[in-house]
Amino acid sequence: MRLHLSLAASAALLLTLTACQGPQAEQAKRDAASAADNAAAATDQALDRAADKARTASDQAAAAARDAAQDARAAAHQAGDATRDAAADAANATADAAQNTADKAREMADKADRAAQDEQAKH
Repeated sequence: MRLHLSLAASAALLLTLTACQGPQAEQAKRDAASAADNAAAATDQALDRAADKARTASDQAAAAARDAAQDARAAAHQAGDATRDAAADAANATADAAQNTADKAREMADKADRAAQDEQAKH
């Protein structure tokens, strides 16, 4: 905002001085032109600083996005690992239950066979 006021003041001074005549008017014109040049240079510097800050902020945002993506990938891998572990645990539990059922069926078959043999031995 300050730069805009400086440029406006310089332009107004330059217009006012152009109406004057003589050596003092010429010096005033040169001074006004120099002030306008300085104001333009200050504006360029301010724009460069703003662009540098914008680039820095953009770089920081990109780095944060990369970090977030890595965190998301790590979380997805952990979730996948947990899912595989849960599936393996469920499969093991199912296999254990099937083994227990088979063992129980064998015990009952052996018991029935012994009972049949005992019954035959009685006759």
